[in-house]
Amino acid sequence: MSEPGPWLVVGLGNPGPQYVANRHNAGYLVVEILADRVSGNFKAHKARADVVETRFGDDRVVLAKPRSYMNESGGPVTALRDFFKVPVERIVVVHDELDLPFGAIRIKLGGGDNGHNGLKSLRRSMGSGEFHRVRLGIGRPPGRQDPAEWVLRDWSSTERKDIDLHLERSADAVETLIADGLAAAQNTYND
Repeated sequence: MSEPGPWLVVGLGNPGPQYVANRHNAGYLVVEILADRVSGNFKAHKARADVVETRFGDDRVVLAKPRSYMNESGGPVTALRDFFKVPVERIVVVHDELDLPFGAIRIKLGGGDNGHNGLKSLRRSMGSGEFHRVRLGIGRPPGRQDPAEWVLRDWSSTERKDIDLHLERSADAVETLIADGLAAAQNTYND
């Protein structure tokens, strides 16, 4: 029996040094942690993304950070899906989530985009939203602050005390999802 296609783990974010510590870059940060765990170095791919090809146990895995802005993530992700021949159910998208409290993790398969421009772009480009999502809560902005402004702000000093732990747990959740499946990952991480 031939091995199924690889898993494609995509961290959503924005390229460029000015965005590195933004809440919206949580996905990039989680994928970077996963790459560090396998001593992987990101290499430029023609699909306008930086990738690490590796293995988690017996599974082939492609870790990816699109080099496009968040709202244009769909093009690079679709190109990677096609290049590596990844079925949509083996795509894991890691992203920030306004509607979860800071640090909460939720894993799910499919669903709407909930106003998230990266997810909107993926659904539009791939023609499907039936991919796995590892969602890291960033909470809602205080008062009347515009959510679009909030996600592009750096973590607060209070959040910075705990964010590394939440990013590591999100990376653990991705590994559990790939190794043990959706139900096991949800039982362990959906708090």
